[in-house]
Amino acid sequence: MLLDTPICDFGWKAPEFTLKDPFGESFTMSQHLGNKGLLVMFICNHCPYVKRIGHRLAEDTKLLMSQGINVLAVMSNDYQAVPADSPENMKAFIKEYSFEFPYLVDEQQSVGKLYDAVCTPDFFGFNKDGELQYRGRLDDAKMADDSSRTPELLNAMKMIAETGKGPQQQSASMGCSIKWR
Repeated sequence: MLLDTPICDFGWKAPEFTLKDPFGESFTMSQHLGNKGLLVMFICNHCPYVKRIGHRLAEDTKLLMSQGINVLAVMSNDYQAVPADSPENMKAFIKEYSFEFPYLVDEQQSVGKLYDAVCTPDFFGFNKDGELQYRGRLDDAKMADDSSRTPELLNAMKMIAETGKGPQQQSASMGCSIKWR
C-alpha cells in the first residue's frame, strides 16, 4: 500500500533506541547524535521505492557522513511475514547498494512505533539537540529519471548542520507501508 509521511513536527525529540545490525553489532541513537545532527531513516529491502532510490541514497548519505552528519537506517518490517527483509537479506542489500551507514534490525518493531514511521523510505532529520527538523523525501525525482533531481534531503541535512533548523517547505516522502505484525 502506497503511503505518504506526515508533515514535519518541528522540535519533536528523537526517542532513544539501541538496535543491532544484521552482523550483531549494537548501535545507540544518542551516541550517533553528533554536533551536526543525525538522519534516522526507515527503509527495507523489498520496497520498490527504496530499491529505486538505493544508489542515490548511498551517494547522498556518503556525502552527509563525510561532512560530519551521522546516519542510521532502521528496518522495522515484520520479516517473518516478508522474508525478503530478513537480516540475511539485509546483508546482501547493504552490499548491493554499497551502504556505509549502519542498517539496523528493529526485531520487535518498537523503534518504528516510537518514531511513528509510516512507510519506506521515511526520513527523520534531527539537529544536534535531537530535535526533528526534516521529515520529507529524498529528492523530487520520485520513481522517474533522476538526472536533474533536486536533492532535498541532502540540502535539508546540510542546512540543519549549519543552522540547527530545517527548511520550512518540505514535501512528504512516499513509499510502501511498514509491515506490522
